[in-house]
Amino acid sequence: MKNLAAALVNITETVLTMRARRKARGRIRQARKHPLRDWIEAFLQAALMVLVINQFLLQAYRIPSGSMIRTFIEGDRIFVNKVVYGPELLPGISRLPGFATPERNEVIIFVNPSYISRGALFTLLQRTIYMLTLSLVDIDRDAISNEARAHLLIKRAVGVGGDRFRNDPFGNIEVLPAGSDQWIPEGEFQDLADNHYELQRLIDPQGYQVIHLGARALALAETGAELTAEQQSAADEMRRTPIRDPFEFERVRHGTLFSAAPHLARYRRRYQFVENGWYVPANRILGLGDNRDNSRDGRYFGPVHEQNVLGRAMIIYWPISRAGRVY
Repeated sequence: MKNLAAALVNITETVLTMRARRKARGRIRQARKHPLRDWIEAFLQAALMVLVINQFLLQAYRIPSGSMIRTFIEGDRIFVNKVVYGPELLPGISRLPGFATPERNEVIIFVNPSYISRGALFTLLQRTIYMLTLSLVDIDRDAISNEARAHLLIKRAVGVGGDRFRNDPFGNIEVLPAGSDQWIPEGEFQDLADNHYELQRLIDPQGYQVIHLGARALALAETGAELTAEQQSAADEMRRTPIRDPFEFERVRHGTLFSAAPHLARYRRRYQFVENGWYVPANRILGLGDNRDNSRDGRYFGPVHEQNVLGRAMIIYWPISRAGRVY
């Protein structure tokens, strides 16, 4: 027993001595290290941690436009949950499996189908800098000034697989849910689904009259037709007015162009798309902005695949006065 005890003591002393020497060597190396190198290593470690958190767990995101008023206002900074749907291994590259799929009425962030890429290397650099700076720096300037060219969009998942949607002449959405044969106004559909969100409307029916007359006149001018004095006045008013619903403008414009030149396939295809509404296939999401009169969304580019949905909006963290959970 004494020999065993002595052996244990020797082993313990040897281990503790080795540990003490290792720590001493570490302190010596640290003392010899140049302060600049020490600072650079600390910075790189912190940057790596920020990247890992943003890429795989929570990403900071800046709201680029007013298309989601009143849920968000331009400049709000939020955290997006990227775990729930499965994070990308690298920006724009294959993904890990998630725990859920996007559901109706969730606020989601996704890749803009209209985005024109400047190349995989630029995308990787832009997304990396955006995450490293917690959304403070975006080298893709178009993303800040023009939502149509933003790489990532944030909208509400209004439609899921099997739904059909259409727009009435005053910008209101009607829903034909999967398995139903009756069109339902969006407000009533919210009541049926027991899931409410507040919409922002900027244009009254009189404003839509301006849009309809002006869009029709501008479309006729595009075909080379000579405008009447009334039509020219409507076109001029459309150019001057701050009233905007880009989707309704396009709907009337393409309807007019199709009527003027029904033999042209490009007019026919676009008119049928905007006039007949949108069907949401399986595994796709129709994202719409809560600010319905000022949002470039699924009404332009159609439903997006679930694989292009990167995360779910979780909380607003800045400004402090608006901080809180996203609904």
